[in-house]
Amino acid sequence: MESYLAPEHYDLVTPDGKIVDIRTLDPSRRMATIFIEKISPVFVGYQIDEKLITFNLKSTLAQLGVNAIGREFYFEKKEHTVHVKVEFFGIGNLGRAMLELLTIGTYVGKLFAADDRRKVRDPDYLMRMFGRSDRKGRPLLSLGGLEGSGALILEKIDGRTVAFISLLDGILTYEMNVYGFLPTLEKALRGNVGGTRQFLHLHQNWEDKAPRIVHRDQILLVSTPPLHIRTVYGHVVDALLPQGMYHTSANYLQPDTFASGDVYELYGTSDQIVDDIPLEFYTLEPHREHIFFSDRDQLLANLEDLESLFNAFATAPGPSHHLAAVFVVKGTQMQGLRPSDWIMRDPIKHDFPGLSHPTRQAQIVDKYIEAQASYPFLKAIEEGLITSQGILLTRHFPSPLMKRMLLNDQIQRCLKRIYFLHPSRSSDGFFSHEDRAMLVDLAKFGIPVYWCDPLSHKILQYVLKPEKDAGLFVPIPLIEKFRKATFFGVYGSNLQEGDFEKELKALLEGVLKMREDMQHPLLSPNTPLALLTGGGPGAMEVGNRVAKEVGILSCANIVDFRAKDRQVVNEQKENAHIDAKMTYRLDRLVERQAEFYLDVPIFLPGGIGMDFEYTLEEVRRKTGSNPPTPVLLFGETEYWRKKVTSRFQVNRETGTIRGSEWVSNCFYCIQTADQGLWVLRHFFQNTLLIGKGGPVYDEGFCDVYFEMSSK
Repeated sequence: MESYLAPEHYDLVTPDGKIVDIRTLDPSRRMATIFIEKISPVFVGYQIDEKLITFNLKSTLAQLGVNAIGREFYFEKKEHTVHVKVEFFGIGNLGRAMLELLTIGTYVGKLFAADDRRKVRDPDYLMRMFGRSDRKGRPLLSLGGLEGSGALILEKIDGRTVAFISLLDGILTYEMNVYGFLPTLEKALRGNVGGTRQFLHLHQNWEDKAPRIVHRDQILLVSTPPLHIRTVYGHVVDALLPQGMYHTSANYLQPDTFASGDVYELYGTSDQIVDDIPLEFYTLEPHREHIFFSDRDQLLANLEDLESLFNAFATAPGPSHHLAAVFVVKGTQMQGLRPSDWIMRDPIKHDFPGLSHPTRQAQIVDKYIEAQASYPFLKAIEEGLITSQGILLTRHFPSPLMKRMLLNDQIQRCLKRIYFLHPSRSSDGFFSHEDRAMLVDLAKFGIPVYWCDPLSHKILQYVLKPEKDAGLFVPIPLIEKFRKATFFGVYGSNLQEGDFEKELKALLEGVLKMREDMQHPLLSPNTPLALLTGGGPGAMEVGNRVAKEVGILSCANIVDFRAKDRQVVNEQKENAHIDAKMTYRLDRLVERQAEFYLDVPIFLPGGIGMDFEYTLEEVRRKTGSNPPTPVLLFGETEYWRKKVTSRFQVNRETGTIRGSEWVSNCFYCIQTADQGLWVLRHFFQNTLLIGKGGPVYDEGFCDVYFEMSSK
């Protein structure tokens, strides 16, 4: 898989080959054996009919009047080599003079695999490239400038796209001193030195009045405006040239053509003036096409299909605890993924020395990053070897140490989405603090992250809560509901469900009905509702189950309570009634609680965990980190007196809550849904005495039954 990420690799062409044997047939012809090595193992020529493979001559030789035709091909696939029998022709005196100089060791051309499956069929494929540029500002496809030109005409002929490139008036001819340059040129070709065409141009003259007509035994050099090709191979279509006119076998334009590709070599016999050059096109490997993600209709359709994504992940090779990643840029690639397409890694765990040893720390971090499965793809994007926009499929959520690469400007341009199966390699379904920090950064930098959750068999997208540096993974159809929702929450025991389910359901149904008559920032006809719990059993499961039953978004902040040494907390398995979720490791229990961000908390009877949650909601209102919204305490008044009153009264008597006693008016003890709706109705109508200007309740909370009875 990693071989195609090498800078020299293109799958439709081989490297340049050199002459290893040459013999004279007559003054105008030579028969040579060309040896080509280091062919890519994925060279398409290995797979297609040999008749579609052609020898592509170096354009420097073609401009001098040399032509060549590949006659026979002898591949050694295991050695990644080929021997090609090539017949050379000298056209005109200059061509024959250059032919005389060709010798063993001269690099003369390469093979091109004209795979019919890679022909550009639809002109729109090319048209959408006009006006677009690569990361260095170079046009992707243009003739004469970034926006293209009227001199480039695209048509669909015989099922493929053909561009007719208008020629400039005039032709190129040579100065006589070019003969003295030929030996130097041949030495440069033996050294396989690039850029020889530029030196050849020094010996060429432009005759702007000369007719563009081909004569026997002459090379006609014609020119177009500067041509840029970054997205396809171009190939001259001889059949669409005037009758009797042909192009040399230097007839393929490489996808690294910058403001060149503007000289064409024609030969034959014709009395017609040639007006344009017809080009057909072949696509690059998908990752090098410079294609925009928004243009990949089939890929986008696949990403909307649940089973398509899970099937793609199923192609990743085992073992399942190893890291695996693949970069996908088109729909057919995703549909045809094979185990060999994935990059696998099993990084060795490093003992990081820490910030007290910054140099060693940096070195070990670099090694760890390079050992990640996604690293070769991200590095290839950085280096410009991957130019198409696409998605990263990775079995495990990327290590936080990959953040500096993921947020790199060049990678941002290409990486449009991240999909993963498991939040962590070491902790399975639970994110670390650093993971969540990276999720926030990715969201802010516009790189969407999706969890293909095997437990729920859903695709969940990470979405930030409005104006908060925290978020949840949310089913895609429910994202807008999540962003706009007013959040209720249920706190309570993981051991006991209690008998509150009926009243909780009636309360939420009542709020849904109530919103039709409200115009409050937290409740109006257009306000969705959501309910958040800890995602476990007991009271949490009651809350999530009721949320699903009444049709509101059911969410959870789930902690890793799996059995560990000396652990005294019961393992809490995720309940089955959750739509959206975030997960936390046990060492971040307090952080998890801080990220509930509830608008209306609801407490059911519970233990130590609920006591902590109660205190946190109290502190939020006291400090102003939360506005003074009502907190509902479901249960008998005597229960909440035992839980709350003594602490509140001791704090009040000792003066440790001086000036904050008003916090008591944020808590409302209720036994029925009707009592809860009475509190919420007054709050949403702005008639509830709550906050600093409200009363102080001696018990630390308002007894709603008593309050309603007294009015």
